[in-house]
Amino acid sequence: MGKNKGEMKYHTLKESLKNDILSGVYQPGDKMPSENQLVQEYDLSRHTVRKALSILEEEGYIIAVHGKGTFCTERALHKKESKNIAVVTTYISDYIFPRLIQGINSVLSKDGYSIIFKTTENSRRGETACLEDILTKDIDGLIIEPSKSEIVCRHPKLYENLDKYEIPYIFIHGVYEEMKDKPHILMDDCKGGYLLTKYLIDMGHQHIVGVFKADDHQGRERHKGYVMALQEAGYQYDPDMVVWFHTEDRQTKPVTSVVQMIKDQRKMDAVVCYNDQIAFSIIGGLHQIGVSIPEDLSITGYDNSMLAHQHPLSLTTIAHPQEKLGEMAGQLLLEKIQGGSDKDMKTEYLIEPKLVIGNSCKNRNQE
Repeated sequence: MGKNKGEMKYHTLKESLKNDILSGVYQPGDKMPSENQLVQEYDLSRHTVRKALSILEEEGYIIAVHGKGTFCTERALHKKESKNIAVVTTYISDYIFPRLIQGINSVLSKDGYSIIFKTTENSRRGETACLEDILTKDIDGLIIEPSKSEIVCRHPKLYENLDKYEIPYIFIHGVYEEMKDKPHILMDDCKGGYLLTKYLIDMGHQHIVGVFKADDHQGRERHKGYVMALQEAGYQYDPDMVVWFHTEDRQTKPVTSVVQMIKDQRKMDAVVCYNDQIAFSIIGGLHQIGVSIPEDLSITGYDNSMLAHQHPLSLTTIAHPQEKLGEMAGQLLLEKIQGGSDKDMKTEYLIEPKLVIGNSCKNRNQE
């Protein structure tokens, strides 16, 4: 019993120091606390402290320099070939998440990799916590959906630590502006927004409201495509016809804003929505005030999710091949793990959008 307790003490100290190294508390070249300091701070015997430090040195995290002390190594790297891959998404329960994971797993499992799932709830604080935790684990790579990718990254040091520890990572669904030199796989959301808006224009719509998310890459790009289609058709862009929402108000602002437009008798005949979830939320709000879809108002979604086809009303939307995106991310990460550098591969990979026509839009050319 006493022996087990002693083993637990040196293991606990070793893991504590290792976590401090991997999370950046101690940088390569930094002097580590002395044996005396560790004895006092952790209330341990010198023998226990020496055993913990000895194991850390064997694993390559620290090096003892005679007459000078113990230092964090220049290459305090994670163990190689852990066969663990971290996947960090904004919402683990998101309606497109299962297909994404299926695609990633179909590629990585063939090479014997296991996946560690984490979610940020699209919070920058949540992303910081996920990355800090990942830096204390033995992983071979990371696939990450950045949180609020249209806002400047608050934790670049954590990504720098990933680079320092030679842990390759792939961005999906978005990328921070300042990290566009890193590999990222995206939908061509600008073209997707363009295809939806052009379809409505071709169907005779002239007063098209746009509802877009302000704090991520997809929202910005889908809005850009919306603007391009309006300008191409010779319609003047009206910022008052655009509803911008953020992660925090996604469940209320889109629907309340569009409903208010109707109550204010704003001239409108169609709504282009950020995604299928937002579209059905707005449809529900409009139904409560007696607006019929598509007779009174046409509406489009984005993602071609299961939601799009679970109602009598089938959304016109954009196919979002999440499984293919997952497969691409898994394959690209494998290439990097096997020795490919950022310089050897292109940076941006775009997936072509495809229009899926449902019955949520009315042809107004016949009116």
